[in-house]
Amino acid sequence: MFTKSVLDWALIAVYFLALALVWVRGFGSRPSTEDYLVAGRRVTLPAFVATLVATWYGGILGVGEYAWRYGVANWLVFGAPYYLGATLFALYLARRARESELLTLPDLLERAYGRRAALVGAGAVFVNAAPAAYVLMLGTLFAAMFGGPAAPWVVAAAVLSVFYVDRGGLRAVIFTDQIQFVLMYGGFILLLGSLFVQHGGLPFLAPRVPASHWVWHGGNGVAAVAVWYVIALGTMVDPAFWQRAYAARDSRVARNGVLLSILFWIAFDFMTTACGLYARALLPDLADPVYAFPRLANLTLPPVALGLFYLGMIATVMSTIDSYAFIAATTVGRDLVWRVRGGDPSRIPVWSRFGLWIATAFATTLALARPSVVALWHDLGSVVTPVLLLPVLLAMAGRGRPGPRGALLLMLFPGVVTLGWVLWKNVPASRGHYPLDLEPIYAGLATSLLAWGSTRFLREESVS
Repeated sequence: MFTKSVLDWALIAVYFLALALVWVRGFGSRPSTEDYLVAGRRVTLPAFVATLVATWYGGILGVGEYAWRYGVANWLVFGAPYYLGATLFALYLARRARESELLTLPDLLERAYGRRAALVGAGAVFVNAAPAAYVLMLGTLFAAMFGGPAAPWVVAAAVLSVFYVDRGGLRAVIFTDQIQFVLMYGGFILLLGSLFVQHGGLPFLAPRVPASHWVWHGGNGVAAVAVWYVIALGTMVDPAFWQRAYAARDSRVARNGVLLSILFWIAFDFMTTACGLYARALLPDLADPVYAFPRLANLTLPPVALGLFYLGMIATVMSTIDSYAFIAATTVGRDLVWRVRGGDPSRIPVWSRFGLWIATAFATTLALARPSVVALWHDLGSVVTPVLLLPVLLAMAGRGRPGPRGALLLMLFPGVVTLGWVLWKNVPASRGHYPLDLEPIYAGLATSLLAWGSTRFLREESVS
């Protein structure tokens, strides 16, 4: 049970009432396509940082579990690799993405390789953006708060996290992300501050957590850590980064906004890792570490502060669900329906609103079918990154890119191989091992390079 305090429950109720008011407001009943998809390209630096930081940090329960199990390795597995990927995006892609004046990542693929490649890329973006892991996480948190089986709460989590962006589009996402940004940082500042006041710092923690929790790899093998650094290359083709870059007021906001966001992620990772260490010290016999943060908060915080911390966790996850669900929705509306049907572009917001519920249903189904947050992160990142990474980088580089047929080979072949790699592990004959004991993303990226090499022998003209 979350709490017996009426004040804590009132805070939760007020938060969802505020989201309902955002839906009622709607940010204009008939927004233009550009306004709906990229907020009219008027996003300022503070709003850019708040929305990107909040969007990209939804895995709060998974982070708590990992920090409880492995300590500071949490920072070096789920933090540092992604700082690197984000830095590469900021330095080499953000400015050029904004100056391109495009609307979506498949727009870039169409400009470079033609419509068929854009449609394949749209399928990959849709799968990548569908927030299955975060829907599962929020449903798990709701089940812990309210009681009962997880499945109905997973459905509720999906619906409650997307309904308020239906009418307002990206402007509604960015507005709510700024509120959620404040809640996520405020909640963890409250918890970490209370823990430090009550127990002290390193002198309290050092003798109460395993020695391996202070080692950079947390007792895991180097290979188990290294794979996340490769998966993190997917940051460069993360649709949330591209959408924010397209929406930025100018190219400087796009570049500097990503760099500033990295500093905020470093600070937040410090707080979550520290709280994970306190959870291990105070709750050493915790049966299910996925509840490390909720149980720690219940043990530490008084009423009102407890409600604010739970709001922080809810906001952290919801800010990710709404952003990625909206990306998946616009992928349906613009990159699939409009690209196939053509017609009046002003209809794209209508098709995207329909796509929002397709994306929500898809994410919910995937979450219920594969109820493991880390597995969803690992598998989806492993499959989608090889499909998009090299084609997108070549499209931006302008040199070495294949023609239309070569681009399809470059996208489809790695996707099929990597998907087969992931599925094979679930076949009884595999005994829980990947082919050749090779991580799927390595197989996918190697296939991508081989496919790129083979395109050099295709006779075709590139799209102008």
